[in-house]
Amino acid sequence: MRTLQERLKIIERHINEKNIKVMIIGLGSVGSYLLDYLISKNDSGISVVVVGRDEEKMQTKVNITRIAGLIRGINKSHVYIEGGVDLNDIDTIQKVIEKHQPDFIVNSSRAYPGLKYGSISWANVRAYGIWSPLAIRFIKNIMEACDKADTDAIVINTSYSDAVIPWLKSAGKAYPDFGSGNLNHLVPRMKFAAAEMLGVEDYWNVDIMFAAGHFHDVCISKEGQTENVDLPLKIYYKGQEKELSNDQLYLACKIAMPVDQTRNMMNASSNYQIITAVIEAVRRHEDQKVFIPGFGGNIGGYPVQIGYKDGQLDAWIDESVFSFEEMNKSDRVSMALDGVEDVVNGELIYTDALIEKAKMAFGVRLPKKVPFEDIEKTAEFIIDEIILPQIEKK
Repeated sequence: MRTLQERLKIIERHINEKNIKVMIIGLGSVGSYLLDYLISKNDSGISVVVVGRDEEKMQTKVNITRIAGLIRGINKSHVYIEGGVDLNDIDTIQKVIEKHQPDFIVNSSRAYPGLKYGSISWANVRAYGIWSPLAIRFIKNIMEACDKADTDAIVINTSYSDAVIPWLKSAGKAYPDFGSGNLNHLVPRMKFAAAEMLGVEDYWNVDIMFAAGHFHDVCISKEGQTENVDLPLKIYYKGQEKELSNDQLYLACKIAMPVDQTRNMMNASSNYQIITAVIEAVRRHEDQKVFIPGFGGNIGGYPVQIGYKDGQLDAWIDESVFSFEEMNKSDRVSMALDGVEDVVNGELIYTDALIEKAKMAFGVRLPKKVPFEDIEKTAEFIIDEIILPQIEKK
């Protein structure tokens, strides 16, 4: 695969030619919401390819989405369906990528569908990192297929990118360019909270500079606190920095949210935002800021700018307020609280605290390190020894 900058240059041309193709791999709730959002964009220059195993189920979902869009008068996108694609079969994935030559590939698949992993882990071990082997299971195959196909697509991953993207990079493998969700779910809560604290109604004029790993996305959203970790945060309103109580802001981020699949509206929106940010950066020639887990293969989440640097379309971590070192330090603390001590040399390293908590909560002992070649074995172990027994209890 070419560098991100080289692939962005190719996509820039396709955007200007109004010939953009988005491939969604996995049409569960995240993929279905994303399809709806892309159709609602009402852009005839965007076509969508949905990829998965069960063509009949995908056809049914595509039918309702296209018809609902046309009822609203906002359906100008062509949608293509590719069924019979097994995400354990790298050659099959490669062939479908080569056939359609997408500009964006969004992985919205899950190794164990229909289950919110956090419904098991948060109450028992207060950490999400335990599921890392499941989160990487399919995207590693997709990235190998992308590499073999030598695709020029921008790849977006939806599952635990804070650790998954660094894991792939540290193993010397091709890795996604962007991760969606996680940090990006927390920032809008902060904007709403800051606007209320400032007594303003135009919350869209509130800007945030913030970095944190996945643990704090969950902890702040669920509990309104940071476990006494000092995170890099600044609040701006119409370009002016505002002094607000961080503790009060975090507390105000604790708002009621659904626990069923409607939560995936947020993850689908994050995918949509990344795609739109690239498109709008080209069309408007204005930098677009997004919050990305795992960007550049770095552990945790960061503010990222997409725009023009030295006359070339590019994407980079925004260090205009906080240095990379400041943000990376906080991210590593956050990820350690989430059970991930480090990701290095192709190995994901669990914290001793998580190993002990998992033993007490589930009666199983996690390995200290999960080498890249043991991902499948460890994922099966987690499904068989943790997920299935917990489901049976309910």
